[in-house]
Amino acid sequence: MFGLVVLIILIASLTGMGIIIFRNMPALLELSETVPVKIDWKSRLTKVKNSSPLKNFSFEIFLQKILSKVRILTLKTDSKTSSWLQELRAKASKKKFEENRDYWRKVRSSTKK
Repeated sequence: MFGLVVLIILIASLTGMGIIIFRNMPALLELSETVPVKIDWKSRLTKVKNSSPLKNFSFEIFLQKILSKVRILTLKTDSKTSSWLQELRAKASKKKFEENRDYWRKVRSSTKK
């Protein structure tokens, strides 16, 4: 079953490629008759040198971006640790309250006898 599906997909793909090539055959024949254009490497190199991304690089702006990202990261970690501390304090307070309540129950039961 799986082999049949793969065979159908292969045949459909090859048929689609054949149709695309057949329809674009006149355009492909025209391309082969044209003479390749010579590339002027000196002008391209001067364009690359003049449009270098490092030409307008500012170290101060780069440093500002990095410091702002570090600040955001520290604020996120501070917020997370603060929430953890709050949860731990709530658990400790609840545990202390439970122990305190049990203590007074023991005292009451011992005085009633």
